Amino acid sequence: MKLGKPSSPLFQYSKNSQKLFLLLLFCQGALSAQVKLDSLYRIWQDQSKPDSTRALALKDYIQEGSFHSQPDSAIVLTDRLYQFTKEKGYGEGTVDALLLRGYVYSRMGNYPKALSSYEEGLTIAEKIKYKLGAADILLRTGYIYHDNSDIINALKYYQKSFTIYEELEDIEGISNIYNEFGSIYLAQGDYEKSLNYYLESLETTKELNDEMGNSSQYINIGNLYAEQEDFEKALEYYEKGLAIDEIRNDILGIAVALSGIGNVYYNQKNEDKALEYLQESLKLSESINHLQGSSVTLGTLGDIYLNLGNNGKAITYCKKSLALAEEIGDLSGQDYACECLYEAYRDMGNTKVALAYHEQMIRISDSIKTEETSIKLQQMEFSKQVMEDSLVQVEKDLQIEMKHRTEVQEKDTNRNIAIAVGLIFFILAIGFFTRWRYVKKSRAIIEKEKDRSESLLLNILPAEIAEELKSKGEAAARDFDMVSILFTDFKSFTEKSAELTAKELIGEINNCFKAFDLICETHGIEKIKTIGDAYMAAGGLPVPSEDSVDNTVLAALAMQTYMTKRFAEKESTDGFTFEMRLGIHTGPVVAGIVGVKKFQYDIWGDTVNTAARMESSGAVGQVNISQYTYELIKDNPAFSFTHRGKINAKGKGEIDMWFVQKK
Repeated sequence: MKLGKPSSPLFQYSKNSQKLFLLLLFCQGALSAQVKLDSLYRIWQDQSKPDSTRALALKDYIQEGSFHSQPDSAIVLTDRLYQFTKEKGYGEGTVDALLLRGYVYSRMGNYPKALSSYEEGLTIAEKIKYKLGAADILLRTGYIYHDNSDIINALKYYQKSFTIYEELEDIEGISNIYNEFGSIYLAQGDYEKSLNYYLESLETTKELNDEMGNSSQYINIGNLYAEQEDFEKALEYYEKGLAIDEIRNDILGIAVALSGIGNVYYNQKNEDKALEYLQESLKLSESINHLQGSSVTLGTLGDIYLNLGNNGKAITYCKKSLALAEEIGDLSGQDYACECLYEAYRDMGNTKVALAYHEQMIRISDSIKTEETSIKLQQMEFSKQVMEDSLVQVEKDLQIEMKHRTEVQEKDTNRNIAIAVGLIFFILAIGFFTRWRYVKKSRAIIEKEKDRSESLLLNILPAEIAEELKSKGEAAARDFDMVSILFTDFKSFTEKSAELTAKELIGEINNCFKAFDLICETHGIEKIKTIGDAYMAAGGLPVPSEDSVDNTVLAALAMQTYMTKRFAEKESTDGFTFEMRLGIHTGPVVAGIVGVKKFQYDIWGDTVNTAARMESSGAVGQVNISQYTYELIKDNPAFSFTHRGKINAKGKGEIDMWFVQKK
């Protein structure tokens, strides 16, 4: 299919009765669309109209005008609507303005600004008891968590909004929830439940007689069939969604549909058509600054050119994809782009650059594993909560039955009835005993799952931070004045990785890092993270202590002793391990948990950068420390020091450095 201007593909669908129907709707609506927009804008400017009428007119003007095709203009107009409703004290209008602004930001992929708007809007909606506004904001907030793979929080927000929609009997809202449930089951691979929810969503919207509102459902069903490799049906539904979005001039919707069609053709080995559709999708995504869509499409285009043997174009597209994925924090996108770049440079014979991207893939893989652990933890907590809720319901049922039994005993004195009641009691007793066993067994399961959750949480967070997170639901970032940062790095890791199998390489790194973990625990310092072959730890947080600097240095010396002994042992048996550099610097840092969709405790500040320079400027087998760290421990009789003089450190200039040894 040759793509033209947004409206031209409509004439290619004339054989399809549904698309013909949509075309007729478009022809009828297009004649009056601009007239309607002009009318809405005049109402907005008419100061004789009631404030609520003017605000509603501007909201409709945004939704039917710039919302789908000009997000930057839509943001400017929603800001104007927000200021107007705030000045006039029109609460519901302010909520609607914040909801609309948040949704525009969300569609642009700017999730922090979207969440900020939603949070402010929800606070106002709850204060003025604007239930529909609150439900809509809860739904849109769920979208953001859903987009970021945080299904647990997404479900929580969907359930809250669904409860309100049911209370208000809001058909459109209920339909939207069904659509999102379909996407959740699709991600879990439960295609039957997913399709049922999508179809339920479509069935619900029939009551609204709004075929133009079914675009997202059609595209989602297209995704479902694409997952099942039923490409004929996938194309059918993608094209249904595309037809609607072209009529509405919904640029993001058109881009998503074109991307889906392009991926179908790619899976069918029709690279020419795949490139045609994906290039058009990329052009539209870039026109509305949709970074997520642009990044994914660029990566797919790079992959296609890689398969076609055009390594130059593959590198161009995958580098752009990687840059965008890094900008928005999309780890999966970064991993996909790095793999493409690694294979392209390897095929071109540029092994040095290929290896650099391969190492970057390893670092990203570590982060993805941390994220998966966090998601697994959330899922376990959610399952535990569901089980606890079930137990509460069982106990309520038992109380109801006991109350009923008492009432029967008091009212029924007849002998025959008493016998019947006795039999009922006997049956209930069996039931109670069964339920009691169930409750007891379930509580044991909950305790076991709780212990597993605790263990997982402590694997990725310090104990104090984990406790704060559990009790408050969040852990605030903190400033620390005196933290000693330790960095290690293996010498010649790149060369070794080219000589060894992945199993050998990872096995040896794992042995070393397990030993480092034990050393950190022994000396009371906190492991922060691993980055490829580098290991990072810190003394003095999350609980500051007077001896944290000494303990960090002792841990560093123990690590070097371990590596020196292991190198000697491996050398005598023709095995392999690494020689290691290690550096320490002490100073202020900021520490805390970051990320919408994962828990990761990390530290920031110039102290971290300087510590990294201590490592890179060090020597194999030595512990290299900065002048400031030396000043803090120089009077400790357990240590001896060798002054190295001023050493040039990249980006830091000349810095006094010392080697420290244990007496």
